[in-house]
Amino acid sequence: MKKAKLTFLGTGTSSGIPMIACDCPVCRSADPRDKRLRASVLVEYGGLTILVDAGPDFREQMLRQDVHHLDAILLTHNHKDHTGGLDDIRALNLAERHPVNIWCEPYVEATLRREYGYAFAEQKYPGAPEWRVHVIDGTAPFTVHSNANEEVLEWERGFGYHHLPPQPAPDISVEIVPIRGWHHREKIIPVLGYRFGNIAYLTDIKMLDSDAELEKLRGVEYVTLGCVKIAEHHSHPSLQECLDFFEKVGARESYITHLSHQLPFHEEFAAMLPPHVHPAWDGLVLE
Repeated sequence: MKKAKLTFLGTGTSSGIPMIACDCPVCRSADPRDKRLRASVLVEYGGLTILVDAGPDFREQMLRQDVHHLDAILLTHNHKDHTGGLDDIRALNLAERHPVNIWCEPYVEATLRREYGYAFAEQKYPGAPEWRVHVIDGTAPFTVHSNANEEVLEWERGFGYHHLPPQPAPDISVEIVPIRGWHHREKIIPVLGYRFGNIAYLTDIKMLDSDAELEKLRGVEYVTLGCVKIAEHHSHPSLQECLDFFEKVGARESYITHLSHQLPFHEEFAAMLPPHVHPAWDGLVLE
């Protein structure tokens, strides 16, 4: 089985921790593991560097992790805490001189076209983000390629980018397995998780679509799932639902992400969990 390396760039829910205007003990915690940016991970897999979700903290996460290169961005769904930082792709366009490839479902692309219309315009404002959207159906494995083979971007001040033909480069590619889930108990918001060889990353998934999706996770060494509170929640798993899911998957180690300030302090929460289940934290690396 092909191995992957996953770095948690953010492990917080949509409001992050600390939350604006909140004085609760978790938001005021001195433990750095209780400081959580919005949920996102960086995956190094088969020679490619892949980001899953680019929320409002994208810029800070790239700077904190000293990221200079991305081959692709995979989006789980269209909520702003997972897509709100995509404008900052502009810096990578300038540094790498290539567009960034984005992989998502059709309804997510429709949201991007609505919210970032200037990035899709036929006549772009100089310096608008340069990305190439690849639409996936969320059911079948898909192949992600290195962006080294994308067109070359040459900047001209006052004009914007000239789009030059690609330069020959090794065609590095990997296969990604999407995992279909739902971000609500009524199945009204589709979400994708992703498997990268021995690691599977799932976040805002209340329930899987079917037992067939669970089968896609067989044999993983590490798996993640989001949880915002211990009790029942309409769009995220309760703690018990997380634990039941981890038991079904049977991974060697399981990690909870997308945590909110409604959960206990990191250290206290870790002590509540089974030995093979852990709360993730920003900067944690799995490999």
